[in-house]
Amino acid sequence: MTEHNISYINHEQWEKDVLQARGGVVVDFYSTECPPCEALASKFESLAGVYGNDIKFIKIFRQENRELAETLGVKGSPTVLFYEDGKQVGDTLSGGIRRADLERNIHGLLSEERARELKAQEKPFSSEYDIMIIGAGPAGLTAAIYAAQAKMKTVLVDRGMPGGNVSITHQVSNYPGFVAPQPGFMLSHYMSEQAREAGAHFRQAVDITNVNLQKKELVVDGIETIRARKIILATGSSPRPLNIPGEREYMGKGVSYCATCDAKYYEGKHVVVIGGGNTAIEEALFIDKFAGKITIVHQFDNLQANRTSAEKALANPNIEVLFSHEPRAFIAEGGTVDRVELENLKTGKRKHIDCDGVFVFVGMKPNLDLFSESFHLDEWGYINVDESMRTSIPDIFAAGDIIHKQYRQITTAVADGTIAAIAAAKELEA
Repeated sequence: MTEHNISYINHEQWEKDVLQARGGVVVDFYSTECPPCEALASKFESLAGVYGNDIKFIKIFRQENRELAETLGVKGSPTVLFYEDGKQVGDTLSGGIRRADLERNIHGLLSEERARELKAQEKPFSSEYDIMIIGAGPAGLTAAIYAAQAKMKTVLVDRGMPGGNVSITHQVSNYPGFVAPQPGFMLSHYMSEQAREAGAHFRQAVDITNVNLQKKELVVDGIETIRARKIILATGSSPRPLNIPGEREYMGKGVSYCATCDAKYYEGKHVVVIGGGNTAIEEALFIDKFAGKITIVHQFDNLQANRTSAEKALANPNIEVLFSHEPRAFIAEGGTVDRVELENLKTGKRKHIDCDGVFVFVGMKPNLDLFSESFHLDEWGYINVDESMRTSIPDIFAAGDIIHKQYRQITTAVADGTIAAIAAAKELEA
């Protein structure tokens, strides 16, 4: 079956349509009930419209062609493979696939001149909305639900897949309405599906190539300009990374940045806490309710936390502090972190300590890199908002972990998104 320059095939046609094909072939292994597959579909179709006369675009339903997928090492959906004259080339793309990565590999199947020629034929277009939400964590998803239910034409834009930090949280056990703990990715999925059902549009796993809040417009993938009458910023905050081996690979697999979320899973176990400031020590004292032993690793000779918290930690028999040490790698033998490599900053010597998990608390930073505009910020760089979540820029609201607030939890982000959406909708209806 062929549709919009895309052919749908099965394993029986693989040999003829891919391995015996001359020239370039792009193959998308997709599944049903797969949000990343849905996010890819419009990009795949759009690129097929541009390059489909020179390159074959093929889709294969992975769930009905599992043997072929397993033979090719395709373990998840979507997965995109690239072939030239029957041989696999380029990158294997999977998960939340960006248009830019697809296009880069497609260009590798063409001459430079032909790639430039076809690229030049892409036609930019624009879309108009009542409310645009930038960031699809709990605050953004909640704002989308409320805005769409208020009959506002709503679009939600995110550089990744919906869910934000919640989607990488192992279990969420304190979200109202769920008696049993929920995997973070499932809670995110429920929220995003509710937003879709309400009528919100999504632009996910996209490159945001330009944002102009004064003009209330944003450019996605260098080709679509989205304009809105109101904008809600919900890009959240990110843990300050250590940037050491194993940190990114084992995030959610023994490396955590949230004690409230994950401490309960370390009952009676040995936990390493990285950091010595207020957050690190207060979270270590919280983790002590669960863990059997805690080792705090701190780069200085003294804890930087407030005196009361520091004294409690130092007096706690379950807590050991390694001063003048820094982590150099997180190591996992069985898929989750079981060792930390440390360096003594005074001697330069390195050693390993066994553990069951690591919590990193070296600070958070608001995700403001997309925006060149000047907001009224607090002393830590978070956006100051009023009681209706308005920022200092007209028609621009902010919600969730990007704003100045005392507590950063899923429930507080949801509340912020609710307020921002209601306030923005009321202004549009006035």
